[in-house]
Amino acid sequence: LQLVESGGDLVQPGGSLRLACAGSGLPLDYYAVGWYRQAPGKEREGISCISSNGGTTNYADSVKGRFTISRDNANDTVYLQMNSLEPEDTAVYYCAADPYCSGYLCFSECDYWGQGTQVTVSS
Repeated sequence: LQLVESGGDLVQPGGSLRLACAGSGLPLDYYAVGWYRQAPGKEREGISCISSNGGTTNYADSVKGRFTISRDNANDTVYLQMNSLEPEDTAVYYCAADPYCSGYLCFSECDYWGQGTQVTVSS
């Protein structure tokens, strides 16, 4: 399974972005998909995960109420809609696939990772 993220950009505080994670090589609906991010000088953190059929979604407290994860299994794509962006959301955002979610994280170490997309929130 290969994962490719897109949609990262420079946006002003309060703005919105939608990230996409496109899967190929294997059907993405075999997997739960999580979104992670890593800010400069900080450890990578998980922020959201969606089950393989999209029926269960979970979020870290830092993004709850502002970000929405969704998936289109017909097109092997998972999305992260990010609203009310803050400078603290600046990071490289990665998607990752695993058989299951554990809350807002992959169940294990995340079997597959994308290369990341940069999100910068700044005025």
